Amino acid sequence: MADDPEEGMLSWDESVFRNEHVFEIDYVPETFKHRESQVDSLKHCLRPAVRGSRPLNAMVRGPPGTGKTTAVQKLFGELSGKTGVKTTRVNCQVNATRYSVFSQLFEAMFDYEPPSSGISFKKLFGQITEKLVEEEEVLVVALDDVNYLFYESEASDTLYSLLRAHEEHSGARIGVIVVSSDPDLDVIEELDGRVQSVFRPEDIYFPVYGEREIADILAERVDRGFHDGAVAAPVLDRVAELTAESGDLRVGIDLLRRAGLNAEMRASRTVSVDDVDEAYEKSKYVHLSRSLENLSDSEAELVRVIAENEGEQAGDVYEAFHDETDLGYTRYSEIINKLDNLGLVEAEYTDVEGRGRSRSLELAYDPQAVIDRL
Repeated sequence: MADDPEEGMLSWDESVFRNEHVFEIDYVPETFKHRESQVDSLKHCLRPAVRGSRPLNAMVRGPPGTGKTTAVQKLFGELSGKTGVKTTRVNCQVNATRYSVFSQLFEAMFDYEPPSSGISFKKLFGQITEKLVEEEEVLVVALDDVNYLFYESEASDTLYSLLRAHEEHSGARIGVIVVSSDPDLDVIEELDGRVQSVFRPEDIYFPVYGEREIADILAERVDRGFHDGAVAAPVLDRVAELTAESGDLRVGIDLLRRAGLNAEMRASRTVSVDDVDEAYEKSKYVHLSRSLENLSDSEAELVRVIAENEGEQAGDVYEAFHDETDLGYTRYSEIINKLDNLGLVEAEYTDVEGRGRSRSLELAYDPQAVIDRL
């Protein structure tokens, strides 16, 4: 019956989703829209690898959520079927030291992890390059979120080892793609002179998506991820509008998933604008959540202390942090600089009466939202 109150309601074993995986962070879309020129530039850099030569190095820049990682993953997927080419993407948020990066390369080359202790970097490096030469393979390394290597002062040593591999082991061919999401980081300027002299990458920039581009991309996710009719045009328009405000496509993808789950909570077959607006209160913090996930225990503790001491001077925050962790001021200052670079904390020098210049620390997000996610 048309006026049946149960019509349009989900039963317990039904879902608005056709394929919920479409909205997960590691999903690589079959079609990749509005990044044709950037993908062509990357292909230009990687093409020599298919011919057995060392590829051109590339620097991929742009704000978070602009398609950088997806572009690399798409092209690495295409290259994986080519004989003589090995591709590896290293997540530098998780692997933020030279040794950790090369441990990932070792695992990619040998299909097992290196020993957790007792093996020097030199030996690890040597085994990787020997394997490359033995197999007559070209290795293409993508250092994703390379900005984290800079925050830990590991970028120059890591890149130097990769770029000089052919000198250490004749015949080793390695190309490097660095991917940075920090708009304030000048990658070349921050490298040591010894690295600057050999690192001349092609610069490929990924701008923020426009609202129409966002709507186009998300419409395809809706088609693949939801059942027909679950997300009407006005609802998708609202998602695109909120995503454009954030500047991060990942917010929109997460927003669609959360809005769909809200609809299911109501047992509704369709997602409403209210479902979207409610979901946005969590989805707008996608970048915050990802940043917090990859902090060490001491870094996360300092974020918590700052949240609980909002607006206090750096010295006062340090005392509270020291009481919790027993760490010294040098390490405290290093963590502050990293959190500042990550956009989690705003650290500004101010004049304090009777104390000279001191840094004032404020979170870049609502303190309660930070504490909830910690």
